[in-house]
Amino acid sequence: MISLLGVILLLSVAVGLSSNRSAIRLRTVSLAFALQVTIGFVALFTDWGIAALGAASEYVSVLLSYSRAGMEFMFGGLVGPSDSLGFIFAFSVLPVVIFFSSLIAVLYHARIMQWLIRIMGGGLRAMLHTSHTESLSAAANIFVGQAEAPLVARPYIPGMTRSELFAVMVGGMASIAGSVMAGYVALGVPLEYLLAASFMAAPGGLLMAKLMEPETDRPAEPEQGEQLATEKYINFIDAAATGAMNGLQMVGAIGAMLLAFIALIAMVNGMLEAGGAWVGIEQLTLERVLGGLLQPLAWALGIPWDEAQLAGSLIGQKFILNEFVAYVSYSEVAGQLSPHAQAIVIFALCGFANLSSIAILLGGLGAVAPGRRDDISRYGFRALIAASLSNLMSAALAGFFLTLGAA
Repeated sequence: MISLLGVILLLSVAVGLSSNRSAIRLRTVSLAFALQVTIGFVALFTDWGIAALGAASEYVSVLLSYSRAGMEFMFGGLVGPSDSLGFIFAFSVLPVVIFFSSLIAVLYHARIMQWLIRIMGGGLRAMLHTSHTESLSAAANIFVGQAEAPLVARPYIPGMTRSELFAVMVGGMASIAGSVMAGYVALGVPLEYLLAASFMAAPGGLLMAKLMEPETDRPAEPEQGEQLATEKYINFIDAAATGAMNGLQMVGAIGAMLLAFIALIAMVNGMLEAGGAWVGIEQLTLERVLGGLLQPLAWALGIPWDEAQLAGSLIGQKFILNEFVAYVSYSEVAGQLSPHAQAIVIFALCGFANLSSIAILLGGLGAVAPGRRDDISRYGFRALIAASLSNLMSAALAGFFLTLGAA
């Protein structure tokens, strides 16, 4: 039940960082919190919810398995188990991202994604009384990434209120893209937890956004029947090809980023170990430093104290570097964590809330609305904190419900 302490702590931090506590709309934040709790309760505690999530995970896993046909054609016997994580990652993880990116583009062309986003966005708007555009963006973030989701509200971004813009930024950082999720699954991360975390991130991001930057203006509402703004494709072949090329760009960025960051971590660890040995501290590493700093936070989420240092290290890597690096590290040390701690860590890592995401948002949203670049820059770090609080809230709730289920 320590997780409840974490819930209270996270809410207190968000309220403490609010730009205008008197303007917080209790109905909106209370219902957003209740929705995040309800999703966690259904997905992690109820028998039918667990069964439904398991069925959805199996269905998505079958979809992902089709990528193997393309991988085997390209790489032949190189695809398969290996003792080298880098070898497995290069040939068994990154190609899945390309396939899923292509699939999502096809679903967009078939207007299936728009239908899902419109239904979920409308539901969020009706329940939480958030604006049309921020609700659609939050719903889109369940399926696509922080660069793509704001496109559904592209015509309205220049005229958004500060609170709306902040909510869009937080929602993007608090979620993950469906295509990247496929890569995490290929690393061995349980899909059912990733799915639950993705759905919890929609109300969770709005909760933290409306606590830290409550609405003080009147949002403009689009006219009835206005279509979602999405990328246009000529036909299904064009959609599949464009999605694949977008996925290839994403894979190149992920591969380069991981190569550089993991090498830099090794360099920093070498320097820390040398410096630590000079002052009498053995095995001083970046992971150990981050783990020590964030051990109390990991414990407050519901992770046993003797596992909290390792968990805190992973959470720190996610915040400073990114979630992909953290999930790669998680795949290497998961055996040192109990199943309960593993689940909480997976939820805590499930989001784009890291320092580099500020630059991604500035580039993506800034290109769509150049006149809002100053606002995006001003709110960047606050949005990062709010999104991190959202991810940690999902982790704390997961710890609470998993503890109840095990009782």
